[in-house]
Amino acid sequence: MDHTRDILEQVRDGGVSVEDALLQLKRAPYDDLGYAKVDLHRSLRQGAAEVIYGAGKTTEQIAGIVASMRGHGERTILITRLAPESAAALRETLPLTYHEAARLGIVGTMPKPDGIGRIVVATGGTSDIPVAEEAALTAEALGNEVVRLYDVGVAGLHRLLAHADELMSATVIIAVAGMEGALASVVGGLADCPVIAVPTSVGYGASFGGVSALLSMLNSCAAGVSVVNIDNGFGAGFLAGRINHIGK
Repeated sequence: MDHTRDILEQVRDGGVSVEDALLQLKRAPYDDLGYAKVDLHRSLRQGAAEVIYGAGKTTEQIAGIVASMRGHGERTILITRLAPESAAALRETLPLTYHEAARLGIVGTMPKPDGIGRIVVATGGTSDIPVAEEAALTAEALGNEVVRLYDVGVAGLHRLLAHADELMSATVIIAVAGMEGALASVVGGLADCPVIAVPTSVGYGASFGGVSALLSMLNSCAAGVSVVNIDNGFGAGFLAGRINHIGK
């Protein structure tokens, strides 16, 4: 998006001819690296650049994809599920900020928040924070203001109710919880905004690696609650960011 905007602004200011601008825009909408076809028009279609899924990729592959994206004007690049050893290697040549708990790397600068409101990310417990941080950082990288409410689960409901003002003023709420996943229903019954529930794989044996929380959230009796996959903080943060930019 930034690269295309720069071209259009240069045309407006007379720095680039219409013909040259058309030539640049007609180039292949992806960069074929052999091991990856980098989607260069993702931001034009969806308003946000392609996000790199780090798991299963070599450090060299990640570096190549990042180089392609930076070469085409992307200023903020997300790398999810990035291993610490890969992050250490990438930091030798890239301006990478690594968030180990979330296993998320960010290359470049973070944008200023320009959404219509605030996104609240709440967790049932401290053990849910890694998934919540993936959601929060993803939303921030997409230009959203994020408020974190951690360890406010139903085992001590007064902790959540103490933050009623933040919940009531949110544009979107992301509820992250394992065990029985009840937090999403409670939040959904308090707030008048969309609630995105994220089940986590936190819990004892009968939680079945997050399946119990997933089913609880899918069966929520609170209206306005949607659910993403187990441990999918990225998906929740991305969706919340889109909702928070509707009408922008």
